[in-house]
Amino acid sequence: MASAKAKTNTSNNSLETYSIVWLDASVNNDENMGTQNKLRSIVNQLVTFINPDEFLKHVALIQQGDLTILIVSGQLGRIVVPDMQKLEQVCSIYIYCFNKEAN
Repeated sequence: MASAKAKTNTSNNSLETYSIVWLDASVNNDENMGTQNKLRSIVNQLVTFINPDEFLKHVALIQQGDLTILIVSGQLGRIVVPDMQKLEQVCSIYIYCFNKEAN
């Protein structure tokens, strides 16, 4: 079963208006957890997903005017990126993978 984790940065020093939505089957491994902690220190919200369908449902609910950065793995990016490019509130999509030519 897939799970989504959302945590908001409640520090008064963070006035960042961006949210990050991260889709990766291994988003919760040790290396990525360290990266999540670093990201949470500089943005208001980071939401992680391992399931593309839950990710797509979440992104569809993003309000117009919200600034959202998407991070996706190459394999899952092929599934979700075509739909995400149409959304005005998505300002960046970062795809990371080992097979750059395929993605």
